[in-house]
Amino acid sequence: MSYTIALVDDDRNILTSVSMALEAEGFKVRTYTDGSEALRGLTAQPADLAVLDIKMPRMDGMELLQRLRKQSAIPVIFLTSKDDEVDELLGLRMGADDYIKKPFSQKLLIERIRTLLRRLEAAADPEPAAGSTLVRGHLVLDQARHVCTWKGQSVDLTVTEFLILKSLAQRPGHVKNRDQLIDQAYGEHIYVDDRTIDSHIKRLRKKFREVDDEFAHIETLYGVGYRYRDDSL
Repeated sequence: MSYTIALVDDDRNILTSVSMALEAEGFKVRTYTDGSEALRGLTAQPADLAVLDIKMPRMDGMELLQRLRKQSAIPVIFLTSKDDEVDELLGLRMGADDYIKKPFSQKLLIERIRTLLRRLEAAADPEPAAGSTLVRGHLVLDQARHVCTWKGQSVDLTVTEFLILKSLAQRPGHVKNRDQLIDQAYGEHIYVDDRTIDSHIKRLRKKFREVDDEFAHIETLYGVGYRYRDDSL
């Protein structure tokens, strides 16, 4: 299957070099030089994954992500400058799946893209498998269709959020440390900072509390990790 990658950056050198590298790997690539142009293009013709620079004129990557999340759960990788830790965390809290710091290795970017797409394939399998629905009290995770509901109401999750929640809910009451959650969400050979998991957890809680303001089933054990509390057990 040939995937389409949207590449958004105001640096034309990056657009050219990364496009060539992605096309050499068999991807289709659409490039945009600013967020406004990208939003129009992705609204008219969605892509399978987007790589967004944070700092761009007219509409930066943060605003673009915010607008995209109103209409799509498209996997998003942020490109950030070396010292933009605040931007990284804010982007993850807003729903980005991953980030890579500039200057970056094209090989690393392609590896991260393939990881996200593999997870997307697994989540989008149209044929339900036996045991593909995970039920924990009010929580229902349809793994074959990548659908999450809480008390019958839909909760829109990114691929990363879905995988983290699934990892916790599979064994209620059992603590998962950040490294275990990173392995579940990103794979064993991908390095991401611990704060990435913390940001995804905050995002998950926020989404569930928008549906149920009393939601408190993802618990933090400080210095240890996280666990899912199932009141039906």
